[in-house]
Amino acid sequence: MNYFYFKKLDVYNYSKELVKYIYLLLKKFPKEEEYALCNQLRRAVISVPSNIAEGFGRASSKEKIHFIDIAYGSLMEVECQIEISAELGSLATKNNMLLVSRWRSSPVFFIL
Repeated sequence: MNYFYFKKLDVYNYSKELVKYIYLLLKKFPKEEEYALCNQLRRAVISVPSNIAEGFGRASSKEKIHFIDIAYGSLMEVECQIEISAELGSLATKNNMLLVSRWRSSPVFFIL
């Protein structure tokens, strides 16, 4: 039995890509957001692939579904925080908006 078969899942790999996009984006945020919005975004986005991995490490289907639900909730949390960041002007540059458009068109939204 392959205990790490979740690593072959597209949704897991796409969600790791989203972590990288968000981390790139956060480098460009204002310093005053470092321990507020940036910290919350980091925690939420890293939770997506982490919960997918944890769910697929569980024995029962009910537990797997529970952790996938948590991953989806974290994904929606990230979307909310990106929206708030845009409204606050933290994403005002063209490069930041390009990263956001790549994030929103990511297949992870369609798979989860």
